[in-house]
Amino acid sequence: MKLEFQDVAKSYSNSKQSSLQVLDGISFAAEEREFVCLLGPSGCGKSTLLKMAAGLERATSGIVSIGGQSITTPRPGCGMVFQDYALFPWLTVERNIAFGLELQKKDPAEIRNAVTRFIQLVGLSGFEKSLPSQLSGGMKQRVALARALILAPEVLLMDEPFGALDSFTRMEMQEELAGLWQRQPFTVVFVTHDIEEAIYLADRILVMSPRPGRIKTIVDVELPRPRHRTGKRFTQLRNFLLEQYERSSGPLLEPTF
Repeated sequence: MKLEFQDVAKSYSNSKQSSLQVLDGISFAAEEREFVCLLGPSGCGKSTLLKMAAGLERATSGIVSIGGQSITTPRPGCGMVFQDYALFPWLTVERNIAFGLELQKKDPAEIRNAVTRFIQLVGLSGFEKSLPSQLSGGMKQRVALARALILAPEVLLMDEPFGALDSFTRMEMQEELAGLWQRQPFTVVFVTHDIEEAIYLADRILVMSPRPGRIKTIVDVELPRPRHRTGKRFTQLRNFLLEQYERSSGPLLEPTF
């Protein structure tokens, strides 16, 4: 399913009747089954874009749509994974993963089969009865990912989901996500401020400017999968993005390598 932003702006008013503009003139589309990363500094409006795509925020102006239909409220077919996991602490791993299907009143046998499959898929076999407090950060994020994927979303929105993890667990989760997406592609919009993470995961990287957030450049990541972080092209693209990312003003240039 295609997710599209058309000339989207967002401002917040404060108690002094002034406004803070967070986003300005955002236009891009995440095509069906495409993996798009939004890369930019903290405060540039990346998370706000995701909230608008999820129907949790309204644009001040412009249109946000999925499959050609404007988004005004949360809708089925759109999943979201947060940095802080957002798990229910009183539910076990299997019950957290099953939660959305139970809300939909699916057949109990169908739910059990689906939960078993996704627990295996994200590598949590043996932890079905564990509570979130008994899990590591990486395991909690696997639960959150399985809970979103079990609903077969057409669009998956991911808000810095690996940002709180240590570097080794973070790379492991990136590999896990890339593998899941390759086996059964769906549209992904993934927010990050980590250049290497964006290169490893994305088909396209949208680099955003500091507030008010604008699309500074769009970079196609034409690297074969699975990707190797030490490969020459990977390193060239990382260095290019790092150099341009550090330029606080002016447009990014196109890669010349």
